Amino acid sequence: MKSEDRKQLERWSRGRSTPAKLVLRSKIVLDAAEDLKNQQIANKFHTRPNTVSLWRNRFATYGIEGIKKDAPRPGRKPRISQEKVNEVIDTTLHTKPKGATHWSTRSLAKKVGVSYVTVHRIWKSHNLKPHRECAFKLSSDPEFNEKVRDVVGLYMNPPDKAVVICMDEKSGIQALDRSQTILPLRKGMLASRSWEYKRNGTIDLFTALNILDGTVVTQLHKRRRHQEFLIFLRTVNANVPEELDVHMVLDNYGTHTHATVQRWLLRHPRFKLHFTPTDASWLNMVEAWFSILSKKQITQNSFPNVRALIKALNEFSAEYQKNPHPFVWAADADELLRKIAKLRQLQLTGK
Repeated sequence: MKSEDRKQLERWSRGRSTPAKLVLRSKIVLDAAEDLKNQQIANKFHTRPNTVSLWRNRFATYGIEGIKKDAPRPGRKPRISQEKVNEVIDTTLHTKPKGATHWSTRSLAKKVGVSYVTVHRIWKSHNLKPHRECAFKLSSDPEFNEKVRDVVGLYMNPPDKAVVICMDEKSGIQALDRSQTILPLRKGMLASRSWEYKRNGTIDLFTALNILDGTVVTQLHKRRRHQEFLIFLRTVNANVPEELDVHMVLDNYGTHTHATVQRWLLRHPRFKLHFTPTDASWLNMVEAWFSILSKKQITQNSFPNVRALIKALNEFSAEYQKNPHPFVWAADADELLRKIAKLRQLQLTGK
């Protein structure tokens, strides 16, 4: 036995937090190394001789890894044939029931002659979810790949002596007032609100998210012109230390490239704009912050007027600023482009 294996076995045999079965196996192998017989070891540890033989042989064949885990077991014989499993999968993927867009577990079970529980189990094991779908829109931007690499590269490898800011406007936030009183959450009952509402005006929220520390700069405006965008740029400029460059990720909305804005940028060369591709708002991380805002403060609220909406938005931003968190981008640009290329191919072939 190797000395390092012996040391590891001794640690396991004495370990208070080591699983009991691993403690027993370690002691069996250590005693076997002392030339004790199987019956002697079995009597010592109150187990059976064939158990001792099993772990002696596993250690002799596979070394220390052989006793670390149980050997794989064959499991019970499946009740459904592979041909029937293939039929369920093929029917799910390539056919539709009459009068419906997709199969349910019960309709498919009736079609192929199995229980709906079996259909559910097969779908789950093959990650099939006919009742769900996701929305998408592929960008037609001719510089799509270059812009993706630029923005993702900025997220994953930000430049020195600079901040990376994701900026966007959440435009037309509606002050919706429910026609009846919202019923609060109670034991055994969900919170409830009337589906009928009255529109009481809108407001535009300008937001800049610092991805490094998660802090935000926000402003509310009644309109979304280049004049408001310039006001917001000046606010961002005042909030970032003068010695740092500002790399700003934003979309291609016309106000962002207005001639007046271009002249301001020339006078402030530390601002460097990085545009996301058209129809690719998902590439801007401030959208995640907008999603949090909507879920926590807008969707389940009611606003009798725009002033109440403004107050709610300002309260959310103030509370968020007390405990911001970094926004981390994890998707590699090459992997993103590979997936999008696959979607384009699927769109062309329909397969």
